[in-house]
Amino acid sequence: MQETALTDPSPKANRFARTRALPTIALCALIYASTLAVGYHINAAVLTILSMIVLCLLRIPVAIALISAAMLGALHAGLSMNDAIGAFNDNLLVGAQVGLTYVMIGAFAVALSRSGLLELLADAISARLGSDEQSTRKGVKWTLFGLFIVASLMSQNLVPVHIAFIPILLPPLLVVLDRLRVDRRAVACILACSISASYLLLPTGFGAIFLNEILLANVNSVGADYGLTATADMAPKAMALPVLGLVAGLLVAVFISYRRPRDYVTPRPTAAARPASPARLKPLQLVITLGALAVALVFQLKFDSLLLGAMVGFLILGVSGIFRWQEQDDVFTDGLRMMAQIAVIITVASGFAGVLTATGEIEPLVAASAELIGGNMALGAAVMLVVGLFITIGFGDSFASVPILAPIYLPLALTLGFDPLAAMALLGASASLGDAGSPASTITLGATAGLNADGQHDHIRDSVIPTFLHCNIGMLVFAWIAAMVL
Repeated sequence: MQETALTDPSPKANRFARTRALPTIALCALIYASTLAVGYHINAAVLTILSMIVLCLLRIPVAIALISAAMLGALHAGLSMNDAIGAFNDNLLVGAQVGLTYVMIGAFAVALSRSGLLELLADAISARLGSDEQSTRKGVKWTLFGLFIVASLMSQNLVPVHIAFIPILLPPLLVVLDRLRVDRRAVACILACSISASYLLLPTGFGAIFLNEILLANVNSVGADYGLTATADMAPKAMALPVLGLVAGLLVAVFISYRRPRDYVTPRPTAAARPASPARLKPLQLVITLGALAVALVFQLKFDSLLLGAMVGFLILGVSGIFRWQEQDDVFTDGLRMMAQIAVIITVASGFAGVLTATGEIEPLVAASAELIGGNMALGAAVMLVVGLFITIGFGDSFASVPILAPIYLPLALTLGFDPLAAMALLGASASLGDAGSPASTITLGATAGLNADGQHDHIRDSVIPTFLHCNIGMLVFAWIAAMVL
């Protein structure tokens, strides 16, 4: 841990921290007072999401930004404080369940790290740099980028562990990335674009859930009244062009935006920070580690529970001696620390989404957008995508956005004259825009959990803003093209 080395004790920093709340409170009061002063009823959903974004950009902790914005939006919508708190609390259970899952994943990740497998991988990559670092720098860099892409794709489909691989894989490789002077914002974009592209296009694992159980199911459910019937093969076709936008965004991030070298502080490991035993992977340990991964995957798929799979994998590693039985509490606590921020924000984000729904102003927002569109298909596609981006940033979850948008977007798209495939592309892309790039998204939170292991990667500045710009803009452009040509 490098917390003491990363703390800025200077009086200037302390003064800034003490006074940061003042402009934040003033800004929120100004936003709200101005809407009342001019007699203009700003949509409560818009006010809520805008407030959350502004607070996050002011570097207010994400959880506090979510709660503050939710209360502000609820009061503006006419809800009492008790009703707002009730709507928030009623939706915490789902988030708490997901948060507990990520805590268990964190424990499993720490247990896996005790095997020395990833340290061995990091040592092998470091050894490749050798004394003649310049001659091998590019090869190692592109090998690592390829590893991140493959791991991201597999994490959603072949081995569906979602973001759990990031806090396992990234921290041991940070020293290597620093030696290569890689900009970590490029890595955040690689992870976000690859993870999103995987579940949006490949119909297995999480992709099967999004494409078949959510997108296809909602299209057929809502489209039944309009004579629309979609088949399983239509979903990947509809999402192909939007996913190409993610690929374009990834390429821009790697080759243009963040191609320049960036230096990070590489702290010397102290005696206390070094592992008690060297990272030597014995053959039996390798077999046990791979077996634990396999059993965890089987339990996850059989019982549809990532929580159960991670717990069983953790127990196997503990019983087998990968780490001492007496160290189980310490290993679990380390995993809790690693994933605590993600677990808390996911839980709070569920309450935020509940308040956003309770305002009752998401449908009026979409209805007002429909009035603006008129009968213009090109404008209609653009407005639908932008509104979808805005709503999904608030929810932080594309899986949860589809059922909210489907009853409004499908009739609107069909009325405007879009073909069924184009209507599906608009719905799927609108619900997916903002997933990578939301402060409360598991994708951006996961990227930060891995890249900020040494405290040098800011969640908003280095994960949220880069992924928002590169994942969402590219996808928005290509989704609009898909709506026009499908």
